[in-house]
Amino acid sequence: MKVDRHIHTPFCPHGSQDSLQQYVEKAITLGFSEISFTEHAPLPSGFIDPTPKQDSGMNPGDLEHYLREVQAIKTEYKHNIKINIGLEVDFIDGFESETTCFLDQYGPYLDDSILSVHFLRKDGCYFCLDYSEDAFAHIVQKFGDVSKVYGKYYETLLKSIQADLGMYKPNRIGHMTLVHKFQKRFPCHDSFSTMIATILNEIKKYNLQLDYNGAGLFKPLCQETYPSPSIVEMARQKKIPLIYGSDAHCAKDVGQGYSQLRS
Repeated sequence: MKVDRHIHTPFCPHGSQDSLQQYVEKAITLGFSEISFTEHAPLPSGFIDPTPKQDSGMNPGDLEHYLREVQAIKTEYKHNIKINIGLEVDFIDGFESETTCFLDQYGPYLDDSILSVHFLRKDGCYFCLDYSEDAFAHIVQKFGDVSKVYGKYYETLLKSIQADLGMYKPNRIGHMTLVHKFQKRFPCHDSFSTMIATILNEIKKYNLQLDYNGAGLFKPLCQETYPSPSIVEMARQKKIPLIYGSDAHCAKDVGQGYSQLRS
């Protein structure tokens, strides 16, 4: 079955204004039988988005509208394609209780969800990992070197896997190697093989899935899937489910990278 279970929407403040119908029609044209709309959930109450435009998550006031709109399109296309109502939820170190409360409230309305790390904490401050290459350069400067940024990312990712976020915790880990997004400019010479093995073992232990994300192939400073091919092979050996997601932020990107995945 051909699925794309990581798609954004016009409710994304840093995405496009393409309609839900445009995303669905593109998926149908490409032969997908199932998709998930997984818009960025509103960030936790009390968390200050460190990005310049503070546009990392959905406006909290839009969430109910989003759920209604995706339910409507789900019903409209029910005979053509399976559509899941979902969210991409941020794991933010230090905001576990707020995230659990959010999931307790909205989890019952979701068919699908992803847990992702976009923010790193250092000395009480938060940094958005994937905002831009210049922002990443600033993070490297703050942490001391690229290896320390990678180490902090994988440490936070491990915390997200192990965190108790209640019964509605997402069961799929988003773009596991997002820290590679700017690797062509900021190469890391440490393999983190032990940490990556631990992360995969914990994903297996908790019966989680991995987002097999095609977006990195089209990032000029990354040029590989998330997770990277070597980690994909390790995950397969452990029989961890790999679920394709385009991470499309506009309709034309639905299905991006699908044909380049390792079968």
